[in-house]
Amino acid sequence: MSDNAEWYVLHTYSGYENTVAASIDKARENRHMEDLILEINIPVETVTEIVDSKTVTKEHKLFPGYVLVKMIMTDESWHLVRNVRGVTGFVGSEGKAIPLTEEEILSLGVEKREISVGYSVGDSVKVTDGPLDGFIGTVDEINPERNRIRVTLSMFGRETPVDLELDQVEAVK
Repeated sequence: MSDNAEWYVLHTYSGYENTVAASIDKARENRHMEDLILEINIPVETVTEIVDSKTVTKEHKLFPGYVLVKMIMTDESWHLVRNVRGVTGFVGSEGKAIPLTEEEILSLGVEKREISVGYSVGDSVKVTDGPLDGFIGTVDEINPERNRIRVTLSMFGRETPVDLELDQVEAVK
């Protein structure tokens, strides 16, 4: 059933994001709706500031006044979330909640995808997508957090490092 769950954006009073998230979490536990309301997320970024020659790490909300909720949309789950104090409504048109697209979810970094690659640093790989399709090179660096790989390709008689996405290359057998 959790395959039907989608991410929705709630509009809240600015500054009430944490209160709204805690209230939704408590309400879903009290009503035993953990199977309908799966996750609650407030997108934040960690910022390091230098104040009076001291480094201070703070979290800033990326979207003040908004909370993301992964849920299966039913009348019961909609009413529970919509009637939490501080929620002004779902983001959508004409009162209808519109879920986030797959691209929006990935760009926000709300869900992390586990990527397994069949190669490691020093292995030979073949580029399978993009303008360098068909080129074979050597893996220099793998960065799964950013979904990037650096490959050294031989182009026009020169060794050239190229940054690609992880799914743009495959191991050479």
